[in-house]
Amino acid sequence: MSIEIRRKGGIGESVRRVDGIPKVKGEFEYASDLRRDGMLWGATLRSPHPHARIVTIDVSAAAAAPGVFAVLTAADVPGKKTFGLDVQDQPVLASDVVRYAGEAVAIVAAEDAELARAALKKIAVNYAVLTPVTDMEEALEPTATPVHPQGNVVRTLQIVHGDPNARADVWVEGTYETGMQDQAPLGPESGLAAPAADGGVDLFIATQWLHADLEQLAPCLDLPPEKVRLHLSGVGGAFGAREDVSMQIHACLLALHTKRPVKMSYGRQESFYGHVHRHPSRIWMRHGALHDGTLVNVQARLLVDGGAYTSTSPAVIGNATTFAAGPYEVPNARLVGTAVFTNNPPCGAMRGFGAVQACFAYEAQMDRLAAALNLDPQQLRIKNALRSGSVLPTGQPITGTAPVRECLQRLRDLPLPAEESPLDRDPMLLPGGTGNVGHGESIKRGVGVAVGYKNLAYSEGFDDSSEAWVRVTIDREGPIAEVKTAAVDVGQGIDTIVTQIVRTELGIDRVVVRQPDTTIGSSGSSSASRQTMMTGGAVQLACQAVRTEIERHGGLQDLRRPVEASRVFHHRPTRKLDADGQGDPHVSFAFGAARAVVEVDTDLGLVRVVQLAVVQDVGRALNPQSVLGQIEGGSAQGLGLALMEEVALIDGLVKNASFTDYLIPTILDMPPVVSEMVEEPEPGLPYGAKGVGEPSTVVVPAAVVAALRQATGRDLRRAPVKPDDLVGL
Repeated sequence: MSIEIRRKGGIGESVRRVDGIPKVKGEFEYASDLRRDGMLWGATLRSPHPHARIVTIDVSAAAAAPGVFAVLTAADVPGKKTFGLDVQDQPVLASDVVRYAGEAVAIVAAEDAELARAALKKIAVNYAVLTPVTDMEEALEPTATPVHPQGNVVRTLQIVHGDPNARADVWVEGTYETGMQDQAPLGPESGLAAPAADGGVDLFIATQWLHADLEQLAPCLDLPPEKVRLHLSGVGGAFGAREDVSMQIHACLLALHTKRPVKMSYGRQESFYGHVHRHPSRIWMRHGALHDGTLVNVQARLLVDGGAYTSTSPAVIGNATTFAAGPYEVPNARLVGTAVFTNNPPCGAMRGFGAVQACFAYEAQMDRLAAALNLDPQQLRIKNALRSGSVLPTGQPITGTAPVRECLQRLRDLPLPAEESPLDRDPMLLPGGTGNVGHGESIKRGVGVAVGYKNLAYSEGFDDSSEAWVRVTIDREGPIAEVKTAAVDVGQGIDTIVTQIVRTELGIDRVVVRQPDTTIGSSGSSSASRQTMMTGGAVQLACQAVRTEIERHGGLQDLRRPVEASRVFHHRPTRKLDADGQGDPHVSFAFGAARAVVEVDTDLGLVRVVQLAVVQDVGRALNPQSVLGQIEGGSAQGLGLALMEEVALIDGLVKNASFTDYLIPTILDMPPVVSEMVEEPEPGLPYGAKGVGEPSTVVVPAAVVAALRQATGRDLRRAPVKPDDLVGL
């Protein structure tokens, strides 16, 4: 007997978020809300210098301070002394040298947070200050001080495609820069470690990847993995900031040492030091085309600043370089990408992951090329757009959907906002808004367009997978399904998607999503636009196995005992790049196009974004409202990079580690966002759905700055654009 599949609250519907009500009512428990009886508070001493040798550390005064239960340094780390996602090169606590301002040197546990912070001031560290390397170009100089013994190059790759010496009728070139952006999650890093009776430890943590944390923690704690148990706590946003370990090892060390639960929770300033940031970039490009606009050749040199430790820099520069030619048919190319070490804060994952920096450069080039050829910028893009079957500069063919033209055409058809007289409108609708600094006398409007793309999931041969467990039982109210994975809901809504999949596959309305932990197999990171594909695929397989077993027993009405199944989902394999950058590095791609309409007060350099329009390739929208929310959120972070967001570094020191000085878009800065979805289901992915969290962040910065160029006639080559860049000096 077949189970009737009911669609109520299933795939394709705009289902309310399963965590929406407790979050709106303030009842949702975030990691910063954690409490335990007898809990101590942990705090971290950080280096004030971007580069220095540690001569001596004296913790005696801190250890003797009232209410202090532990003061630990590198000598107290029982196991491996270093950790890291890709390369384990970052010290748990610095012992001989510090490589960036903010690096952890010692940790303290005390009865309350104030006593812990007071104890930090009693730790005496004698530093021999060294000259830091803070410029990414200077890091490559032969005379540069090596940040690490092996030198300052994290990774270099070259992609050679066709004939890189192929001639063209028209050439344009330029150098473009993007600044260091912070993910700025509203919930700072927080967690609680509790010692266990078996000599192990339980860690309750806000993270993006439970199992990657476990793989780094256990060796440092000198414990077998089964004695280090991680449990997900409520996550207040992430955007890549929580993919790397922050205080996880520190909290566990203090809990094991004191035999008491220890909570660590960063304030906003410490959060800026305690997590990675978006890589700053410096990109040179040269584009060649025929007179009719056909792209012939793209040359690029990409450089990104990875900061003091490796983190995900190898993958970020891999992404930036493989996408450097843009979503276009390019028969000939030479693309060279390098990530370097400096004594700046470490950089790692952030929404868009290398594709943002590349898009900013190649889309500026396309506008420059359109001007040189006297062609319409959108038509130039449509003429050269990738399609299914196109071959990328890596030699990888696009085997799935590639609706680049559709995105651009739909974007072109969206109506522009009406022109308004700047003199009769509400002053809140002028550049400067609440500042009431002008009256619209010098306003100019500009329109800019950008198109880009981003890979889905991990790349270059990484064996990615996700495990899910599903169980169906019958109680007095009828059937109920339980589902468990290690997938982290960082706010993107994976718990809701999982619920929709279970309802669709099993026809059961009541679904319970269990809290993730490390007792089940890994679901990978909540990053790389992958959880709907990977964990969604695993849940779908597990549900199908449960359904088959239920049907074998005669259906739900005859179910006498629980039926459960675990399944693991793998995407198709990818391959590493060879010496010429040829291979099959990416699983699949999602495309997007954006148009920005801006107004600029050319006397004051102030900007108002009037409208953002985004058309995005989503494969199939499993929850349309959630998809639109992701597009809007990604657009906001893209606008931030274009206009205001930058970690200000002077000689390696962060000068704006607060939301007073590090500005992010507020509701007053965000314009209406007109979002449209292109639905062409992707073969081989569960339900044909593509990840949706990143493409709008990739394309919006390029579109906003393009609009500023049109409004002002200025050659803006760096984001974020500052007021001084927009006014005559």
